[in-house]
Amino acid sequence: MSDPLTRLRDADEACREANAAVAEYGEESIRAVADAYDRATHLLDRYEGKATGTGDFQAFVQFQGQFADFVENLPDDLPAREAFERAENAIDKRRLSERDFENGRSALSPAEDIVALSDERNEARKRYRDVRHTVSQRVTELEERIADLERLRELGDADLDAPTELLREPIDAANDAITEAFESFTHDENVRELIEFLAATEHYPLIEFQPPPDELRAYLLDSDAGDLTLPELLEYAHYSRSKLEHYVADPAALKRAVATNETYLDRLGPEPLTIDWPPAAANELRWWCDEAIRVADRFAPPEAITRLREVERLTRDDDFERLRTAARARSELSNEERDRLARGDVTDELERARERKDTLSDALDEYPSR
Repeated sequence: MSDPLTRLRDADEACREANAAVAEYGEESIRAVADAYDRATHLLDRYEGKATGTGDFQAFVQFQGQFADFVENLPDDLPAREAFERAENAIDKRRLSERDFENGRSALSPAEDIVALSDERNEARKRYRDVRHTVSQRVTELEERIADLERLRELGDADLDAPTELLREPIDAANDAITEAFESFTHDENVRELIEFLAATEHYPLIEFQPPPDELRAYLLDSDAGDLTLPELLEYAHYSRSKLEHYVADPAALKRAVATNETYLDRLGPEPLTIDWPPAAANELRWWCDEAIRVADRFAPPEAITRLREVERLTRDDDFERLRTAARARSELSNEERDRLARGDVTDELERARERKDTLSDALDEYPSR
């Protein structure tokens, strides 16, 4: 397959040629030829079976008369008017055969060619748009590849001997403290408080707890089942209705609200309040910590909140990004990528990708949308 830039240039040239061909006659004239061509072929199609041979003489007379009147009334300056005249001559006989009708249609080919100019232009424009879209997609792919290569090169410059434990240990400590606090919260407190907590987290977009389903939320907030702990609630969901009658006022409502949402309740965990490793960039992690502290303060003890605050303070240290980059390099770089970095292959590919992207971007500017 040819280079997309070559195909774009060829498509542009084809568009210009197609536009010029239409402009030679003009839109209005081409429409007039198309109308005349449709009328002529309609007459030929309509009478071919009736006016040939020794068939319907009246149809034969009508056909020749109508075709002659049609041609006579065509504008003198209509492009390819002579084609219609030749078609009339082809059927101006005392007896017509199928071959005469074929000759009439063949005589109209110059008019058909003019009519086709609009379709050819539209097709040329479509090809141009398709090729240009392909080039635009290639630019997007190159931008993504450039970002990946820049990431690799950044990681390749990392100080792999940097003491990343200065980040890892406080983050692990915060995660452990929050996990323990959340497990205690979900085990010891009643589910009404848990649902209220989950509903409140909807105001903190960086803390991505899945909100409780509406039916479950309404049921646990308004029924006596809301006094249960989460383990008790999940256990009750497996009881028979007759056994449940000893524990809740409306066993059917519990079955309906809880059993259908058991997967949601089973999957509730502290993950939205824990920190990934390697961590996010300093600014991003700082904003996340600010929201996490507000959310965790609703259930976690002061010691756990202190752990989160220590991580938040780390994001303000000058060394944070250096340590983070080292952690990312250790975690994300494969052996093959390290070899490519060492050989300079990444830098070479990055330079080629940037040059190619610039070339194709310039082409998009040179050949605009149409």
